[in-house]
Order: sequence, then structure tokens, then C-alpha cells
Amino acid sequence: METDPKTTKTLIVDDEEDMRVLLRAVITSANQGLRVECEARDGDEAVRQWRSCSPDIVILDQRMPMMTGLDAAEQILAEDPNQAIVLFSAYVDDDLAAAAKKIGVRTCLPKDRIRDLPETLWALAV
Repeated sequence: METDPKTTKTLIVDDEEDMRVLLRAVITSANQGLRVECEARDGDEAVRQWRSCSPDIVILDQRMPMMTGLDAAEQILAEDPNQAIVLFSAYVDDDLAAAAKKIGVRTCLPKDRIRDLPETLWALAV
């Protein structure tokens, strides 16, 4: 008897609506167990959505108004140190990657590597 593969629920967070649409399209078209469970426009909303929809993986933009992705990640990881978080930013450099790793972010992915997102999510879902 075949069992359904586990569905990996994601929360996508970006202040730009067109980027959220693109992320949703990439995740949806990849399929194979990936699903966008909820979305947020900023760090505050990200933390609220994370609490309410319990995603397996959070995809966070870094540069957002009011609260950065790292700030939101720090709040989320303070409540659940095991939460898988991908920092997805156009501005990934060594300092940002080091700061993200220090607080427990699993991986940083530059936005120009969006095609690698499904593989990154599948790897974290294991």
C-alpha cells in the first residue's frame, strides 16, 4: 500500500507582493509535497502567522520595513529553536550569513537562485 508523501508547509515572508507571488508559483509548481500554508508582508506579521499556521519551514526576506528577516527569525527561534528558516534575500553576504547562522537560521539563499528553492526546501524537510 502506497502512502502519501509528507506535505511540507511553508510560510513565505516578503514585503513585495510580486515576490510573494513568484515564491508561491515556484513552490506550487515544484509540488512534490511542498505547500504554501501562509504568507506575511513584514516581520511582525511573520511572527503572528508563524504562531497561527505552524509551518514546517519559514522563508524570510531580510530587508523589510520595521523588522528585518533576522529580527523575525530571532523571535521565532527564541520560541522554537528547531524551526527551519531560510533567509531569502537579494543581499546575502558573508556578514549576513554569519549572523543568520549564529542565531540558528538553517540556510541563506540569494534571490537570484530562486530556482534552487524547492531543492533547499526538500533538503530541510528531511
